[in-house]
Amino acid sequence: MARRLRPVELDFTRTAPVRLMFVREVAVPPERVFRALAEDVSGWSEWFAAVTLARPLDGGAGREVRLVGGTRFRETVVAAVPHEVYAYRVDETNAPGLRALLEEWRLTPAGSGTRVQWTFAAGGPGVLLFALRRARGGLGRAFRGAVTALEARLAAEGAGPGSARPHPGRQQ
Repeated sequence: MARRLRPVELDFTRTAPVRLMFVREVAVPPERVFRALAEDVSGWSEWFAAVTLARPLDGGAGREVRLVGGTRFRETVVAAVPHEVYAYRVDETNAPGLRALLEEWRLTPAGSGTRVQWTFAAGGPGVLLFALRRARGGLGRAFRGAVTALEARLAAEGAGPGSARPHPGRQQ
């Protein structure tokens, strides 16, 4: 059953009871990373192994996301600054315990590539917050795997016509 969460804004990344931040550099320029995050929402399932479905809603102002295991989210995009930041909050979910959730992807030029920073900001009862803090390692592995797969996907796309487009992060 879907439940409505508390609507939060971008500043929740600084005030949330649980804030988990992960960083990785990729050899792809920020504009290409941003395009994959914000403009090719349906492509998320090809590079983020936990995502089984992602699709834009309301002309790109929202998203529907489904994860391995059946968790579902209906989200609102709260920031989409080209080449810099893409953030969304969860409005409805079937995940138990969550009261608020916002994810922010911040992009910073790093040489000829990009420093990708993902912040996972959540609110809920104490037991859930404890569990989320304990899940930091798993979320970090998911982030690293997703960003590595995204980098490989974008590199393959940049190789030109006729290049193979592997689906890293997915078992073949």
